[in-house]
Amino acid sequence: SGHVQLLPPQNVTLLSKDFAMILTWAPGEGSPPDVTYTVRYESQDRLDKWRKVPHCKNIPRTFCNLTCALSSFYVKVRARVKAVWGQSQSPWVKSQFKNYYLDVELAPPVLNLNVTENFIHVKASFPLPTCVEKLTWKYDLNLWEAGSEDKKKYEGYFRKDTVTINTTALRGNYCFSARALYESIELKHSAFSQPVCVLLNHRG
Repeated sequence: SGHVQLLPPQNVTLLSKDFAMILTWAPGEGSPPDVTYTVRYESQDRLDKWRKVPHCKNIPRTFCNLTCALSSFYVKVRARVKAVWGQSQSPWVKSQFKNYYLDVELAPPVLNLNVTENFIHVKASFPLPTCVEKLTWKYDLNLWEAGSEDKKKYEGYFRKDTVTINTTALRGNYCFSARALYESIELKHSAFSQPVCVLLNHRG
């Protein structure tokens, strides 16, 4: 006894989502409830050197955020995962290759509006993993009067930049929305954020 035939994890997928590279999988058929998983990854410039991912060793969950474990954001990587239960281990299962720089998917930024008497100061913040903070993220901002199709565009601002808009000529309900941008070989962008609307120069 002691050795159970542990079936390997299924649907092993390397996803790029919301600025992160995440390996996901499903438990193998008939896995015991207390099974754990261990993940490693290799990069295309050093094939057959599977690197350990310390925070994804013997974990109970079925995903591993690899972003800050990657040795390079510009080289394709793939990951593998195995199930572990007592003395038993399943075979490793590999994901496909992905490149953070080319494949990263962006989440819309969160807008922070600071309304003063004649100005609005708009900041866009991104939920970034710390290790990719230095990459040159940008954002586009749209401003329009509620109900109008006519959008004023402010484009190509760096992530930490504040956009300052003079509001003295604006009357009524105005909406803001932004998207994150990233220049890899092609320009990538997120969806636009949900609009945030403010009432300006309301005389009441």
